[in-house]
Amino acid sequence: MLHAPFFDPTKSYYENWEKGPFNEFTDGTVFPVEKEQRFTFLGQKLNYPFGIPAGPLLNSHFMKAAMEKGFDVPVYKTVRTRIKKCNDWPNVLPVIVDGDLTLEKAKKGLTVKDDYTEPLAITNSFGNPSYPVDVWQKDIAETVAFARTRPGQIVVGMVEGTRWEKESTEQDFIYDWVLAAQLMKETGAHAIEANFSCPNEGDRVSRLLCFDAEISQKIAERIKNKIGDLPLAIKISYFEDETELRSLVEKVAPIVDGISAINTIPAPVYDKEGKQALPGGPWRLKSGICGAPVKWAGLDMVRRLKKLREEFGMTYEIVGVGGVTIPADFKEYRDAGADVVMSATGAMWNPYLAKEIKEAYPNG
Repeated sequence: MLHAPFFDPTKSYYENWEKGPFNEFTDGTVFPVEKEQRFTFLGQKLNYPFGIPAGPLLNSHFMKAAMEKGFDVPVYKTVRTRIKKCNDWPNVLPVIVDGDLTLEKAKKGLTVKDDYTEPLAITNSFGNPSYPVDVWQKDIAETVAFARTRPGQIVVGMVEGTRWEKESTEQDFIYDWVLAAQLMKETGAHAIEANFSCPNEGDRVSRLLCFDAEISQKIAERIKNKIGDLPLAIKISYFEDETELRSLVEKVAPIVDGISAINTIPAPVYDKEGKQALPGGPWRLKSGICGAPVKWAGLDMVRRLKKLREEFGMTYEIVGVGGVTIPADFKEYRDAGADVVMSATGAMWNPYLAKEIKEAYPNG
């Protein structure tokens, strides 16, 4: 059952940041934490292995509401070392997908529809905006302070490095990643997640960063050297090429504490007349697709990451993301090997998803 979303797609990113969250997410219902923390994640005691990934939780108001609704691992939306504007509104639109969104279907493109109906599928195009450092550092610190009142819930902060100038070198880029991680550490966040699944900064700025194992390794090493014992996870996209995935895992997994997959499946998005649906230049024709139709990809990545973990004798924890909209989806991810499961789109339209999953699967 779809509820009114806690992020309002009819409002801009800034309106949501300043006035959200909305609807039943702030209905006053607060679910108590567990008396005993039976799980662990990234070295932290945890009530239950379920949360919301970076994306819909824009600030401390969203993070606190998520924790009160029982999402025990909320991830603060991606932040940067400088202010960055959001893509033009609209940023979220419902799209038509028949069955699974295979890579072949995604290449052909999708068409928007009039309303949000099940199976829920949306396009997501924000451009990872960021408020100034002093704003988000204070905001996250407030979230961490709130988490201290709710044992078994942890605050994860997502960061992204940026090439701020055209003439930026690789070392400039790496330095910005390290600076972002250091600034996040100063907030007191329980863990840092590095967004390797969005920036087109790999292979000389032509592909997603996670597809460039060499630069991913350099960035992970530098971040880890800077933040020390603070847990570090990376967010990666869907890998069609198994050789590329093996290469990334071999180089990065010995450094990081967790790997999260997937983010979205990119696809061109058109309006009903066949024109580009999202305003802006040609670069905005393609955007990330989230929701039920991408679950197959998230599950596939979890299984492959588990297999590689066993093969290489590594210890990284696996976060399964993508298409979790009902309790049974959570169970599928856990059975596939996910240490923690997260839901963005499903949680946005169902503030009680964590409660429903915990009731259906009390033992995780």
